Amino acid sequence: MRNISSRLFRENKGFILFLCLFGVFRTAVADWNPIPSSSMHPNLLEGDVVFVNRLAFDLKLPLTDIVVSHLGDPVRGDVVTFASPKDGTRLIKRIVAVPGDVVEMRNEQLVINGKAAQYQVLDQATEKLPGGVAEAYRLHETVDGRGHRIQVMPQLQARSNFAPITIPADQFMMLGDNRDNSADSRYIGLVPRHLLVGRAVRVLVSADYQGNWAPRTERFGMRLE
Repeated sequence: MRNISSRLFRENKGFILFLCLFGVFRTAVADWNPIPSSSMHPNLLEGDVVFVNRLAFDLKLPLTDIVVSHLGDPVRGDVVTFASPKDGTRLIKRIVAVPGDVVEMRNEQLVINGKAAQYQVLDQATEKLPGGVAEAYRLHETVDGRGHRIQVMPQLQARSNFAPITIPADQFMMLGDNRDNSADSRYIGLVPRHLLVGRAVRVLVSADYQGNWAPRTERFGMRLE
């Protein structure tokens, strides 16, 4: 039996080495993340696969969350992947507040360090939900000079208000762009830095998996807002 195992290793050592290096690459350098839900509408769609730069913030030991060195600081507006502090699920959200920020929400409007975010109405759409269809309003949100699209669905009665909170050191507040349909920091709490995986940079490929699996080629290579 030992001889058979040794022979199989010798015959496949190149492939085994490739798998090991591939595993190191995915857990320490770069990764890709499929989008399974609507929590980042309208910017990310179900069926998008995003490229994640794992070296954007920290260098970690492969296959662990052990930080070897800080390489950069997450900034407000970054779209990031991270492990949920609640149950470890891999999530993708947008950073809306960084350490030292004082943030609150008043009827869907973010207020950061005493400055209210500005909003411009873009269009209206409908969104399928488990219980039917809801109207969705798409807005352009500008916070501290940096802007991106968001979506609100007021009829869902999500947590659209919370009192001012000061973000502690090495923690971040995450919100989904689909503000009323996202399990984010309003529900799972603030996210410690060591749980960040990396910065989502662009959509690699996209397919309408809820429909006929047709590729959405116009989204291939699209940079994230």
